Amino acid sequence: MGLILILVVAVLLIFLLSSVRVVRQGYVYTIERFGKFTKSAAPGLHIITPFVDRVGQKVNMMEQVLDIPGQEIITADNAMVGVDAVVFFQVLDAGKAAYEVHNLYQAINAITTTNLRTVMGSMDLDETLSKRDEINARLLGVVDHATSPWGLKITRVEIKDIRPPTDISEAMARQMKAERLKRAEILEAEGERASRILRAEGEKQSAILSAEGKKEAAFRDAEARERAAEAEAQATRAVSEAIAQSGNQAINYFIAQEYTKAVGKFATSPNAKTILFPVEATQLIGSLGGIGELVREIARPGEGAPAAPGDGGVQLARPRPRAAVPRTGNDESA
Repeated sequence: MGLILILVVAVLLIFLLSSVRVVRQGYVYTIERFGKFTKSAAPGLHIITPFVDRVGQKVNMMEQVLDIPGQEIITADNAMVGVDAVVFFQVLDAGKAAYEVHNLYQAINAITTTNLRTVMGSMDLDETLSKRDEINARLLGVVDHATSPWGLKITRVEIKDIRPPTDISEAMARQMKAERLKRAEILEAEGERASRILRAEGEKQSAILSAEGKKEAAFRDAEARERAAEAEAQATRAVSEAIAQSGNQAINYFIAQEYTKAVGKFATSPNAKTILFPVEATQLIGSLGGIGELVREIARPGEGAPAAPGDGGVQLARPRPRAAVPRTGNDESA
């Protein structure tokens, strides 16, 4: 009796253990009844019918990365390049991922490889090297559409590396160097051009300012000459009026004044030891007498008529031979 009881307890324990299933986080289990898919078990504790239901496949629901091995692809311009890529995907429907396709990872790898050859084979080598974003976008759209019946979502497709042939790489390096040199020469020429333009602008402004300065100076000089001429004209008019009023006395006054200035210049010469007078000294004295007579005439207005020409004026004597008057030191007397 005890043995039977032990056997019953053991059977019940096995039955209970067979009916309890714990699903880990990040996974979904498919439940099959007599080999047919019935439901998907989410993470947590689940009770199934022992010997009737069983766990079919454990599907990873997390986002996964699939590495696409290197492929040799011929571009539209017949260049052979090696390409590596990666695919990021996530299972959205565990039932479809488990039963709609056999060997999910191999299927994703195959469909990505074929579409990679199709997309890059329609481009030139330069386009494949410079338009990676466009290649990624086209691959993403094609592969995601092809794998949607499998309950997948392709999140990203990235080209890891593109390896052109060695000779093409060397040619591209030379082309890049030539392009760099071309840009450097263009920039240098543009800089020289800008420098010359700025220098020409500076010379232009300098010439304009110089011309304006010369114009202003000429205007000022002409104005000064005009004022000097006006002053000279006024002085001439004053002299003419004085001569008209005073006669020979005014003439004698001006002659004596200029004569005195001339003699004074002889006297102040620092290198002269002997002064030669062009006329006699009495001529200067006579001129001074004429000046005195003019002053007296002015001091006695209205007394008699002005002297006739030649009366009371300076009588210019006939020139005699020049006399030499020695002068020593700074003595200014003649």
